[in-house]
Amino acid sequence: MANNTVHLPATPPPDWDVARPERPPGPSLAPAALSLASTFLIWGLISSPIISGIGAILFAVSLAAWIKSIRHERNS
Repeated sequence: MANNTVHLPATPPPDWDVARPERPPGPSLAPAALSLASTFLIWGLISSPIISGIGAILFAVSLAAWIKSIRHERNS
């Protein structure tokens, strides 16, 4: 039986570029909060301006949190 094991080098060849980002981003609730806020905004157009207001506030807060986390990850 032939040994089909492939041995890869520990480091990439010098003419290769390192993939970015080198580590994946951490988990975040911001995308889920943005989708919930969008739902509230649209639902509020049909039902009540109060629900649209809640959606707008939630949208602004979650978007700010997501931008803050992206900027923090980029700087570290």
